Amino acid sequence: MVRSHLARIGLKKGDLSKFVDEAVRGEVLRRTVKEVQDQNADLSEDQAIDFADEAVAWARANPA
Repeated sequence: MVRSHLARIGLKKGDLSKFVDEAVRGEVLRRTVKEVQDQNADLSEDQAIDFADEAVAWARANPA
């Protein structure tokens, strides 16, 4: 089914691994977001914003 889809949109056989990699990355991101949302469901909007601001400040002070 995936190969048929790739052929219809003009991609070649070698593009299958790239397609699968992108799909897996998207699913991992979706699951991670859901997990974080579930873990933080009890936070108020203000608490969430405060934590986000703190994380951004830390990231800026500690560049990779």
